[in-house]
Amino acid sequence: MTDIHKADTHDHTGWFKRLAAGLGKSSVQLTSGISELFTKKQLDNNTLQCLEDLLITSDIGVGPAAQLTAELARANFGKNTSAIMVRQALADNIAAILAPVARPLELDEDNKPSVILVVGINGAGKTTTIGKLANQFREHKLSVSLVAGDTYRAAAVEQLQIWGKRSGCPVLAAKTGADAASLTFDSIRTAKGRGDDILLVDTAGRLQNKDHLMAELQKIVRVINKIDDTAPHATLLVLDATVGQNAHAQVEAFKNTVGITGLVVTKLDGTAKGGVVVALADRFHLPVHYVGIGEDIEDLRPFKAVDFARGLLGLS
Repeated sequence: MTDIHKADTHDHTGWFKRLAAGLGKSSVQLTSGISELFTKKQLDNNTLQCLEDLLITSDIGVGPAAQLTAELARANFGKNTSAIMVRQALADNIAAILAPVARPLELDEDNKPSVILVVGINGAGKTTTIGKLANQFREHKLSVSLVAGDTYRAAAVEQLQIWGKRSGCPVLAAKTGADAASLTFDSIRTAKGRGDDILLVDTAGRLQNKDHLMAELQKIVRVINKIDDTAPHATLLVLDATVGQNAHAQVEAFKNTVGITGLVVTKLDGTAKGGVVVALADRFHLPVHYVGIGEDIEDLRPFKAVDFARGLLGLS
């Protein structure tokens, strides 16, 4: 297995600054609330309860909120505390919760191509994510093809073709309304024939409560499996962070339908709900491979637990 980002040469300091800025709406909500609670006074039960409520309203989740406040109490109960001390302690403990899921996307070099299926609801950012991933794979000297599996919308195909040009990757498409499973089947054969390293498969956005659309997604998986019984080699669920707690229902539904192997969390710069990543990590234990904070081709990077936790708490 190869970590395709092991030799990542991106400027970590610059990315952290952008991530922290992107998490600004989430961190402001937390840091301002913490500053109001902690003004060099002793940590007592009332303050802990208020802090737990703040963490819950920041989408961090009931379980993690209780865990975080309990850990804070264990180390500091009855002691004089300050807002910065609390933020640093929370960042350390949130990083510990996130560390097990901060796992890179690993692909087996023996699979040619490695088939990556990308799923999610409408507007989550699947096509944009595919374009950004394709660009990163190309930077690592991998040959990549894209499948325009959202055959319902001509605009989706056009968007993927634009990303294909930007990343230098061919796009395999069919006429509007064509069967997405058949297109995917043919695309795998094509990619195998030319020895591609990676095949990224876009899919139509579908609400998790629409049974017929989820059944169609299952058909795509079955067809992929027919041509390669080890595929798809990764099934990534793209989550729009702005949906907050609704992300739980999405993960549950797609996990039960297609067995997702990892998460990509997008649009963290557009929401105060970034804490939901902590809640998802605690509940589902699924790898969070990438986070996104903008529309530029460089605005998707591998997820780092410490960076995310410190950004969430407004720490440099």
